[in-house]
Amino acid sequence: MKVAFPIAPEPEAEVAEAARKLFAGPVDFVKGVVAMDGLPPADRPEVCFAGRSNVGKSSLINALTGRNGLARASNTPGRTQEINYFTLGEQAYLVDLPGYGFAKAPVAVVAKWQALLKNYLAGRATLRRAFALIDSRHGVKDVDHEIMKLLDRSAVPFQVVLTKADKIGKQALDAVVEQVGEALQKHPAAYPEIVITSSDKGQGIATLRTIIAGLD
Repeated sequence: MKVAFPIAPEPEAEVAEAARKLFAGPVDFVKGVVAMDGLPPADRPEVCFAGRSNVGKSSLINALTGRNGLARASNTPGRTQEINYFTLGEQAYLVDLPGYGFAKAPVAVVAKWQALLKNYLAGRATLRRAFALIDSRHGVKDVDHEIMKLLDRSAVPFQVVLTKADKIGKQALDAVVEQVGEALQKHPAAYPEIVITSSDKGQGIATLRTIIAGLD
């Protein structure tokens, strides 16, 4: 039986090497954006990374680019509520969205962030794909469904990336992949492949680089 949301295959060596070289080239922090009028010019494709707090988003971006300090942790003062833009050479933007589901954030702060996120997703024509990060240890939670529903309504294609896959065993990981696949059946904007990653071990990094490099 065909699986509705299979695991993304590893890329061929030549394609993976081209993507590695792209990410090994210039990658620079551009700016943190707190309002739509602060977005950089929409002059190239971009991809964004979304995930609940502590899902490992910063670690994944750092692993993709091979730069340990590029994306700062979500608890860095002053940058928590910003949309952070990075250049991928002159080819694309990598966009780091703040972690969602802040239980301890003031209501007004959460409302402002949610409004900015909604406007960004609905109004950024150059956004090619969102990567929705899910912690392998926990699977899809209600808060993840909320961001996925927003992506559905915004007609933004999104692809689930499981993080921290090295933290659980194969049997548990297989169960999470199945749970995620079932959850994604409810979301029409979901891309039909799941990427499994470990920032610490390098698992899935070449695959995700290749996917991003292939978007235009």
